[in-house]
Amino acid sequence: MPAYSDDPDDNKMSLVEHLTELRTRLLWSAVAFVVAFFLCYGLAQHIYNFLMQPLASIMQEVGGSQRMIYTALTEAFFTYVAVAAFGAIVLTFPMIATQVWLFIAPGLYKHEKKALLPFLFASPVLFLTGAALVYYLVMPLAWRFLLGFQTSGAETVLPIELEAKVGEYLGLVMRLILAFGFCFQMPVALTLMARVGIVSSKTLAGVRKYAIVAVFVLAAIVTPPDIISQVGLALPLILLYEASIWSCRYVERRRGDVDEDDAWLDDDDDEDEGDRDEQPDMDPTEGSSPPETRDDTGPAAGATASDADRSVRDDTLDDIDPHDEDDGPPDTDFNTGR
Repeated sequence: MPAYSDDPDDNKMSLVEHLTELRTRLLWSAVAFVVAFFLCYGLAQHIYNFLMQPLASIMQEVGGSQRMIYTALTEAFFTYVAVAAFGAIVLTFPMIATQVWLFIAPGLYKHEKKALLPFLFASPVLFLTGAALVYYLVMPLAWRFLLGFQTSGAETVLPIELEAKVGEYLGLVMRLILAFGFCFQMPVALTLMARVGIVSSKTLAGVRKYAIVAVFVLAAIVTPPDIISQVGLALPLILLYEASIWSCRYVERRRGDVDEDDAWLDDDDDEDEGDRDEQPDMDPTEGSSPPETRDDTGPAAGATASDADRSVRDDTLDDIDPHDEDDGPPDTDFNTGR
């Protein structure tokens, strides 16, 4: 691994060198995933039991068949493969994030690296928080609600019992865990975009109502068609969106953008309000002089017009005989014509 300087100007690389560096990071990530996959495949039975525990606990409370089935010959095998891949993704997530950091770090200044390091540690924590929320809170509530539709032979002509397919159930559980984990990365993503100037806290606050609608649409797509799991994902995401706004404001305050922008906006608002307050008090008919006509043709044209008016007045004065006193009625005011 080459040694990089804290100054990104000293770490300039050509396009080929960038592609080579990207290939190296992808290879490290792929090797880590493959190693974790085989490790998790050896522990697939334990991972299966862990993922099955919420449903098994609820089945013991409400009753039911308390078994899983598979209808395709290869379904059980591919289920274990999917479980191993799921475990590998969770295990290698910190490794993949580290490789992404090592790829972009040479292009950052020292203060930018210090600013991004907390997010590198916060990202796995938020992922585990989302996974824990769906496993320990959302899934038990959702499974209890959905299993409540089972009936016995005394309630219906034929009993209605759950005969869950192992592949479908585990696919649903893994999708929920990954969806919650990755959706909980929203504060990290929005704060990083605020640091580089892509978004701002004012923009996020202005589109809040649209963001809430988008959150519920996303929750409806990635969760089962029940209100509990949808609300269980939507409400934390709304809270995280609000936390992202505050985080962006903190970043902008550290950068000095919020105070300046707020002051600028306040000054504009005060000026607009002052103009609106002054306009009704003005009466153009009282104590006002006739509006002056302006010539927008420029100073040269203005000077030419002034010279022309002066010459006209001189010619007029020349035509007037100072000894002629009968040129008009007596006491005539030539300004008003009266």
